[in-house]
Amino acid sequence: MRAVGPMSWWRRLGLATVASGALVLLQPAAAHAAEPGVPVPPTEIISDKGAGSLSAADKDLVVKVRLAGLWEIPAGDLAQQKSKNPRIQSIGRSIAAQHERLDALARAAAKKLKIDLPDEPNADQRKWLDEMENAQGTQFDQIYIDRLRAAHGKIFPAIGTVRASTRNDTVRRLAQQANQFVATHMTLLESSGRVDFQDLPAAPDPNAAAKAPAGPVLPAASQSALASTNPMVPAIVALVAGLAVGGFVMSRVAASNRRRPYARRARR
Repeated sequence: MRAVGPMSWWRRLGLATVASGALVLLQPAAAHAAEPGVPVPPTEIISDKGAGSLSAADKDLVVKVRLAGLWEIPAGDLAQQKSKNPRIQSIGRSIAAQHERLDALARAAAKKLKIDLPDEPNADQRKWLDEMENAQGTQFDQIYIDRLRAAHGKIFPAIGTVRASTRNDTVRRLAQQANQFVATHMTLLESSGRVDFQDLPAAPDPNAAAKAPAGPVLPAASQSALASTNPMVPAIVALVAGLAVGGFVMSRVAASNRRRPYARRARR
């Protein structure tokens, strides 16, 4: 059997270290951007095991996503039936179809998390649908766009709050999915040319709130926990560990080689 010299061991160990480091560095592929340089959130890498505690806000979001579908799907059907504007008809068709998919996601999440869901729109939503039923022509178009754009504008920040704060992986995944649906619907509604941006509710004045520190001040333990979630941390740890092991093995081999001549002389 061919002996393996110290340099051969070092080469093999080095190759193994580099290979293992490369595997750790390989994160899930970045989502293809819809526009150059604009990433699409990779929802598929968020787990969906129902793991983590549920807050009242988490449950409320799942219910609200379900309620949105209960009135926006029939509203989209009305847009296709009552509007004379091909663009409004197309928007209604797209939003209704997308809400059917989002509604299925909400129902699946609710089943996993044992959250009770409504089967009918709430009182405000029924009133909006009645308005659309009783409107014709351009009046219908304006009511449809106004009501849906206002509703999406209200739920949009709520989704962001839950996405940023939830402890539950299934809610986190649903919040991210809902965020992408809602942003799409707002854009579609605005493409009608009927949204009066000057009439939209103003955002709260950031200067009215008490001044906050420039960045979050976290306890040392929290900072360590936060650092451990950085996707680069495992890679760095793996590479450092590999190099440390390689250095240790190489030093032992070199020390052993230095002792051998003296041992041979002693035997003589």
